[in-house]
Amino acid sequence: MIVCIAEKPSVAKDIARILGANKPCNGYMEGNNYQVTWTFGHLCELKEPNDYFTNWKYWSLAALPMIPPRFGIKLIEDEGIKKQFAVIEKLYHSAEMIINCGDAGQEGELIQRWVMQKAGVKCPVKRLWISSMTDEAIREALPI
Repeated sequence: MIVCIAEKPSVAKDIARILGANKPCNGYMEGNNYQVTWTFGHLCELKEPNDYFTNWKYWSLAALPMIPPRFGIKLIEDEGIKKQFAVIEKLYHSAEMIINCGDAGQEGELIQRWVMQKAGVKCPVKRLWISSMTDEAIREALPI
């Protein structure tokens, strides 16, 4: 299956309709060899200082500089986000390819890349890069 991921459920539903992925599932749409899922804004964020070291929970001059060995990301603490991320992660692990259909700006790219990083994506990833969400623009850009 090819997994397409959009930044919003409404965009995912438009893409799914055009691809023929009309079967609603829990957190995604499926059909025609595609699974179309979505984030809803930011699912991941940078780790907080105390996620690295417990003594960084409270600010202290003695703890400066607070530079972790490697910056990391974490899921935002929200049950809905955890549930949707679990769906995305499951789809990613069985995908033969992922098409990143997130917003074309820097923030949209970051949102999708952090989700892929957190999910441990190993398969090839392609990028849907369009400035118009018309049916014609989506059809022209996707490998249908």
